[in-house]
This record gives sequence, C-alpha cells and structure tokens, in this order.
Amino acid sequence: MTRFFVAGEPQDSESKQVTEVRNPATGEVVDTVPKGTVNDIRRAIDVAAVALKKWSQLAPSKRGAILLSAGRLILEQEKELATLLTKEQGKPIRESILEIRRFVHTLDHYGGMAKSLRTAAVVLDNGRHGLVLRKPIGVCGAIVPWNFPVSLMGNKLGPALLAGNTVVVKPAGTTPLTDIRCIELIDKAIQAGGGPKGVINVVTGPGSVVGEELLVNPVVRKIGFTGATDTGRRVMQSAAKDFKHVTLELGGSDPMIVCEDADLDRAVSAASVGRFFNCGQACLAVKRLYLVDKIADGFIEKLVEKAKRLRIGNGLKPDTIMGPLHTADQRKEVEEQVDDAVKRGAKVLCGGERPKGGDYDKGFYLMPTLVTGVDPESRILKEEVFGPALPIVRVKNLEEAIEQANNSIFGLGSSVWTRDVNKAMIAAERIESGYTWINSAQIIYDELPFGGVKQSGLGKEHGEEAIEHYTESKSVVIATETQSEASAGE
Repeated sequence: MTRFFVAGEPQDSESKQVTEVRNPATGEVVDTVPKGTVNDIRRAIDVAAVALKKWSQLAPSKRGAILLSAGRLILEQEKELATLLTKEQGKPIRESILEIRRFVHTLDHYGGMAKSLRTAAVVLDNGRHGLVLRKPIGVCGAIVPWNFPVSLMGNKLGPALLAGNTVVVKPAGTTPLTDIRCIELIDKAIQAGGGPKGVINVVTGPGSVVGEELLVNPVVRKIGFTGATDTGRRVMQSAAKDFKHVTLELGGSDPMIVCEDADLDRAVSAASVGRFFNCGQACLAVKRLYLVDKIADGFIEKLVEKAKRLRIGNGLKPDTIMGPLHTADQRKEVEEQVDDAVKRGAKVLCGGERPKGGDYDKGFYLMPTLVTGVDPESRILKEEVFGPALPIVRVKNLEEAIEQANNSIFGLGSSVWTRDVNKAMIAAERIESGYTWINSAQIIYDELPFGGVKQSGLGKEHGEEAIEHYTESKSVVIATETQSEASAGE
C-alpha cells in the first residue's frame, strides 16, 4: 500500500480502509491507497497552517532554489515515475515521460522566477511614498484530475510554493500514486533546503469527504481546481461561503479551423496529435474540426489514413501510440456521444468501435474515431468529448468557421491554420477562447498565462499571472516625520 503523506511522513488513515488503483490497460490492481477521513484531511490542513509561519518567511530566492532542487530529484527518478504513471493512468510511456518532464519544467520555471519578483512603488502627493506588497494567501488546496495528474499538479504547486504558501493536495482517486511519490521528493528538497515539514501534504480519499473539507475548512484560503465544469461550479459555490480565492481550469471543446491556404500536411498531423494524444482525454484536445470546403476532401482523406495507422495498446509497450481510455465509464460516455451523432445522420469515417481479442478485451480501448455530417445539435458538438472521437464540420469560409466555433458554452483553447496573417489576426481576435494557436500544435507554455473564458474556467495558471493568483496585495503608505506634521489635519 502507498500511504498518503503529511508532515513529512507517510501516514495511514484512521479509517483503515483502502482504495484500489487499477491499470486501465489490463484491469489489474497496481496498488492501494488509504481512504482518508475528515479527520485525516483536517490534520493535514492544520499541519500546513503551522508550516506556513516558517515557509512564508523564507526568502523567495531560497524557495526558488528548493523548487529547482526538487526538479533535479524528480528527474533522477524519471523512468520509475513515468512507468508508475502509465500503470495507473493508461497513457503510453512516451507520454508519461513527457508529463514528468513537463512537471519539472514548471518547477524550474517558477524556481527561476524567484529573484525577479518585485514590489511596486509610487511617489504620492505631499512627498509620501506608496508600496504595493504581495503576500502569500496562506494554506492552499490543490484538487488534481486524473488525465494529467502530475503536470496539472505542478501548475498549482509551482506558483503556490514560490509565493510562500503551503499546500494540501487532493489527487484523483484513480491516479494518486505518482503524485504521492513526487510530493515525497519535493518534501525532501524542502527539508534539505531548510524548510519545515508540512509545507506540502497529500491526502487520498473520496472527493465528497477529502475534497469537500478542503472547500469548507476556513483555514484553507485558496483552492486550485482542475476538472469538469459541473464540478467546478460546485467548487465555486462551496468556496464562496468563506470567500476563498479560487482558480478553476475547467472543460473545453476546442475548435480547430483549417483555411484553404494552410499547410495541410502540418495541419493534418496537428489534428491527429491534438485529438488522440492521451487517448483524447485532455481539456485542450482538438474536439471540433472545421474545414473550409475547398480543402476538406483532401484533408479528411489524409486524416483518416493517419488515424487508421495509430498503434493502440498497453502503454508500457514502446511501440504504442494510443493507450486505453482511463475507465469503463469514460469509454461508455464517448461511445454514447458517437452513437447520438450517428442517430442524427452523421457518418463514421473510421473507428467507432472497440478493438477485440487478446489484451484488448482486458482494458478500456476504443478505436480512433472520425465523424462527418454531424448535426449541430449532436452531443459530440455540444458537449465536451473526453476521448478519441472527432467531429468534422465543413464550412464555406473563415467567417462561418468562427461563428460556429463560438457557438459553445466553452472557451478554453482554439487553433487556426492559415498562411494569411490577416486571417490569423481576425481569428485570434474573434474566437472566444483563453488561448489561440496559429499554425502551431496545442502546447501550453509556462511563460504565458493560461485560463478559459465562458464556462471553461476562472483565473489564470502559468505565467507571472499565476503568482498573482497565489498572493494578496497590500498597499503601504510611507511618510517621514516632517511630512506627517506638515499634513496634520488634512
């Protein structure tokens, strides 16, 4: 059993109950973790509150150095961590390695920012001086999803720890193992760097128990959440009771628009990777493909060929390109969304069924699926599709593509493929999303702020903006004794 981690030590739950973690590719039990209780999570929160006093007083440069050191420790165990991640999540080993490196890159990014953090200063009336200080918020709760459990945890830990906060992590119930191991390594770096025990803690258990306590406990002053939009709405409602700060990175239905002058080979490759990476289980996956009529036939032919060539299998096999979906329920949901489209008149160009025989019968596999002729009211266009199924829509021109792209409750990411700079800028300005890629694969950069609009989220992760979301500003006015006397009575 992998125990959760509180106050610098592995811990058992008072409940003595455990949760099984299963491999999506085989159905086999990988390990078990404790099923935490309210008292377990309260203890972690209280420990974090005590650690806050010392951690927040460390110089930012020391906190930054600790983050850099933590990254080195994690890289030393990259292979072991990536293997564990593939076993519990299902993604191909090459994608797990990328995720571990992505996590380290985020720690490095915020560690490197430590010496560039500045306060603002201004000269006021009557010779007084004003300062704007940024102070850590306090104890932060990080609620992490299962699709990218390590890298999305890093989006919260990097800015939170650099800013001087302490953190309690609630990992997804199906993917807690790699998170716990990474947190142990970060804690090792913290203690080696002179920080206290309890800066970073993790408790496993049901969201209705462990997650809910993070939301309602008044000691927790900030929640960083990544997950489904409906769950994010409940997080916001619960956090509002104590006016907690919240950052919500929620669902998306990202459109990809391909114009008639695009580099089609590059765009086809981007559409395939953008939809089928991590078996399509990504908030930023390409989920709606809009093709201008002039190039649609050729584009579709190339994309179908590419989708059919994707090697599906156990993520631990080095030649696997796409692994299984994470759970049986997740696969069923995608199948129902495809079936709904077909009932409304859509045509399945490839995929749409489960591969059969041998190892395929043990896991939650689904063939890469492309669908065309989709009714605008189909679930596959209206909802977020968290799996390897992509609807293709023909449009007359860029204007129509933008109009249809914006016809969504979501606004997370988007991409446009064109050689015309005017079209590119029109799309960037008019598409309703928090991020737009132009002739580029949908990759997030730590240097740029990331967050959605509409029902795709609230607040920003990544970039300098993330630091602002993990601090509170405080205004200070300074006057000399002479200045104070001269202004008496004002």
